[in-house]
Formats: sequence, structure tokens, C-alpha cells
Amino acid sequence: MHPRPSTFSIVARDPERDAVGVAVQSKFVSVGSVVPFASADAGAIATQSFANVAYGPDGLDYLREGHTATEVVEHLTEGDDEAPSRQVGVVGQDGSVAAFTGEECFDVADDIQGEHYTVQGNILENHETLEAMADAFESTDGGLPEKLLAALHAGNDAGGDKRGEQSAAMYIAKPDGGYDGGNDRWVDVRVDDHEHPIDELERVFKIYDITLLERETPDETRSLSGATAEAVLQTLAELGFYDGEPTSEFDDDAVEALESFRGMNNFENHSLVVLEDAIARGWDDADGTGEEKLVDAIWNGLSRLERL
Repeated sequence: MHPRPSTFSIVARDPERDAVGVAVQSKFVSVGSVVPFASADAGAIATQSFANVAYGPDGLDYLREGHTATEVVEHLTEGDDEAPSRQVGVVGQDGSVAAFTGEECFDVADDIQGEHYTVQGNILENHETLEAMADAFESTDGGLPEKLLAALHAGNDAGGDKRGEQSAAMYIAKPDGGYDGGNDRWVDVRVDDHEHPIDELERVFKIYDITLLERETPDETRSLSGATAEAVLQTLAELGFYDGEPTSEFDDDAVEALESFRGMNNFENHSLVVLEDAIARGWDDADGTGEEKLVDAIWNGLSRLERL
């Protein structure tokens, strides 16, 4: 018999962006290759416990045919002899939500549904894990990525996976959301094996967000100056992008160094003016040191702008 990953996940929809997605954590290597399925023209599905990965594509096909999430769950499980060992969550683009937890799933195993989302887990430390995930999704501001990540963090903090942590993933589909609008793969990040996979997933997502996701154009921008400019130049100097003596003035040489940093990290999705503005706004709230702090500052500064 295949191993049963101890897993908690959330499947959710953002009706304003037509986005649907899954976030998941498990004591199981590369959970992102097993649990999450999403398609902008159908919905999103998480298949877990003694996972039947056919539930993903088959369930999305049922959603495309016009079946509700409840009907999809029924279709998937009724002909499956191993259904008592399965767990699945479904959210359709039509707004329907449903889940199934087989009676043979290892405790604590359960699911909770709310408007636009379902959370489910098995081999959990406690039922509070699911309650915390639901509360976090409902109360967190921001877009669907922020709400999904908040749910994972809250579930883990409340007890999480009884066997521990290993991998995590977030997959969100949105019409024309993929690279250069060529497909619907809007957000697709995963951590296959890590001591703290949810923290690492968030770090990777921030880089992904800056690099690949577009934001609205700001009405006004700030320039770097004073102590923040000096600290940023010191960081750019330590990273080898700036040769001068760091000062409180962000002059032409400083802008050139920032341009080199932008190019090296593939951040051309944002103009230099917007990037400088983001650093100026986000520096004081950024975590880490060196390049990590620069990236976190950019992400924090961009977060005031709506994703497109």
C-alpha cells in the first residue's frame, strides 16, 4: 500500500479575480505533486489521505460539464472501492463548495466549509487546526495568495500535522494568469523537503510575486533618501552592485546599481521608479539581511498595490 500523507489543505476561490486555488502542507515529500489541482475554467481540487490523483483531472472535468462541487464529490467517490480512505475538497468556479472525509482516514480527520472555501486534514494534532485555518482565511486581508498562506500558518500554529512538517505548495489558476498570459497558471510554488516548509513557501512566493505577477501602477512614488537610502546602498555594495561610499543621497550611480540588481534578479516586471518606491516604503518593515531584506522590502512596498 502507498504511504498516506498526513496533510492539511485549503481549497478556495476569489470571485473578484476568477481565481481558484489550493494551499497544502504535509509530512510527505513533494506534496505539491500529489494534492493540488486547479483550472480557471472549472475550479480547484485537493485530493489527499490515501490520495487518488485521478480525482484531480476527473473532478475538474465534472466541474466543466456543469456539475456542482457536491455532485463532483459524489461522482468521484461512488465508484471508488478505496473511498473510505480518501479525502477530497472541491470548490467550483460556480461558487459551489464540498468535501469528503472517508471513515477510514486516520484521526484527527475532518473538513470544514465556508463561503468560497473548504479546509480538510487528516492525521492532525487536533480539530482546532481546521478551525484556525477557516478563521484565518475569513479574517485575513489581501488577495487569495495571502489568505491561503495565512490559513496554512494558522493551521500549523494551532497544532497542524501530528507527524510534523516536510513539504508545502500553493497552486492558483486565473484566466490568462500564467507567464505572459499564455495559460492560467497564475501562482505555482512548492517546497518539496524543508524543516519549515510553510515559512519557506512564503519566502519563495514573495520572490515569485515580485518576478512574475503584475500590479497596478501607483498614483505616486517615493524616492530613496536619508538613512534608508544609505542602508540600501550599503546592502547593494555588500552584494557587489555599488562601488561608491554609501551616503544618504540616492544619485545616478545608486540608480544604476539598483538597475543592475533588478536585472540580475529578473525583477523587470516593475519599473525602476516603482522598485525604488517599493524599497522606500517597505524597508522599515522588511525582515532579514542583505538580499533577503531587499527582496522583502520590495514585496512589502508593492503590497499596497492591487495585483492585476
